[in-house]
Amino acid sequence: MLVVMMDEQLLSPAAICPTCLMADQAGNPRWHHGRLRCGRLLADNHDGQPPQYECQMGFRIANIEA
Repeated sequence: MLVVMMDEQLLSPAAICPTCLMADQAGNPRWHHGRLRCGRLLADNHDGQPPQYECQMGFRIANIEA
């Protein structure tokens, strides 16, 4: 599950991404083969934490496995 990380809270991309010009036609982040295509990799998988990305709008995004 993709989450947008802001300070002390996690948000669904459905609350942020539909207003982004880089989102796909359904308003979802461009997630393809385990990588965020509408952002850049910030920190890869270390210490058991998921990779973090920064989207074009400046939000941090991670893929959290439930």
